[in-house]
Amino acid sequence: MTTGASIRLDDAPLNKFHIKIAGLTFGAHFTDGYIIGVIGFALTLIQPQMGLTPLWVGLIGSSALIGLFLGSLVLGWVSDYIGRQKIFVTSFIIITLGSALQFFVDTPVELFLCRVLIGIGLGGDYSVGHTMLAEFAPRKHRGVLLGSFSVIWTFGYVAASFVGFFMQNLGPDAWRLMLATSALPAFLILILRIGTPESPRWLISKGRKDEALAIVQKHVGPNVVLDDEAEVDSHKKRSFMALFSKDMRKRTAFNSLFFVCLVIPYFAIYTFLPSILNLMGLSENFGTDLLLNVILIVGAVLGIWFTVIFSRRGFLIYSFIFLSVMLVLLSVLPTSASFLMILVFAGFTLIMSAVSNLVGVFPAESFPTEIRSLGVGFATSMSRLGSAIGTFLLPISTASFGIQFSTMGLAIVLIIGTIVSIAWAPETKNLTLTEAATKDERTVKTALKEEK
Repeated sequence: MTTGASIRLDDAPLNKFHIKIAGLTFGAHFTDGYIIGVIGFALTLIQPQMGLTPLWVGLIGSSALIGLFLGSLVLGWVSDYIGRQKIFVTSFIIITLGSALQFFVDTPVELFLCRVLIGIGLGGDYSVGHTMLAEFAPRKHRGVLLGSFSVIWTFGYVAASFVGFFMQNLGPDAWRLMLATSALPAFLILILRIGTPESPRWLISKGRKDEALAIVQKHVGPNVVLDDEAEVDSHKKRSFMALFSKDMRKRTAFNSLFFVCLVIPYFAIYTFLPSILNLMGLSENFGTDLLLNVILIVGAVLGIWFTVIFSRRGFLIYSFIFLSVMLVLLSVLPTSASFLMILVFAGFTLIMSAVSNLVGVFPAESFPTEIRSLGVGFATSMSRLGSAIGTFLLPISTASFGIQFSTMGLAIVLIIGTIVSIAWAPETKNLTLTEAATKDERTVKTALKEEK
């Protein structure tokens, strides 16, 4: 029985349940950051042992991103049909299994396949985790909660750097131990996710209003209601073409392209950070790693503050401009200007870490409930496809053309992101989730009609 005046889910006060859902979602990003970070150290040991060519280095470095592309595309779509909670749990069964299997690989092909499997699980979780969090979070705190994942991702990446640094001298099997350690946080998160409730917004879209209300009143508050969601025809076939309807295609294009243009340089550079620093003429040691990791963490925290005080659109556009200038400078500075290069790379690292918060915010706010996981999954899959291509090509490009040419190529990617953001970035701050998903786009029903 409800008490007091009714309030909408979007306006409910933040409580322990919101923090729990955020924590369970962030666990995936910690694991993702750890998996991406540890492979850079492992590859320095695997390459001489297995005699890897630049082609195989690129394939293994990008393998988890290839899996992320597949997982976010397929499992995001599936979750709009069967529910968020099932994929929320299943994704971490896949991640735990793939992580543990890395210890037993003997060939580059086996390692590649294991990391693709891990990526599939991470991709499904990216699609569903952000969706779940967005569908429960109050609008006042939604940007901070969705954007905070970048901080946790960074902690995962930094943790991997420390593990890699201290485990690299443990003998010929050190790389196996490094890679298999990602099974530990993955298994813990899997256990904690068992029993998570289904998204009430998804339940309402399926006509299960009583179940949705029971979940909201149990976990968020007895006087909380959901009055801005509508049931969608359950017989209506939803395809990927809904994302390219008249009302949705600009949002689909924006979320995919800005995401791609941010993460290509991010993953390309930080997957091979030890090698990149050497090519730039900068000594790679514990002190350098510590400095860059501290900057990554400070940047991620700074990004949360920027999400609160600045508009989403302005934060994104000016960050793209700054990052583009930094990479252009890195591509033209001589290697003898080591101090200036460190300063520029530090600035790039700080702002890249800060603005990466928005890749968790924009996609989850841009699509209606009926196609939210599909939309988030598609944007994530496109970003990971671009990242996989960039990560695959970077070692080949640096070996063939040098680091300066390769850095200029990444700067061009950021310039494209600047143009896309100026042209299409919406402003979703302070809107309810339903308003953010439909503002200037009319309603999702129009989008779904155009699937035929």
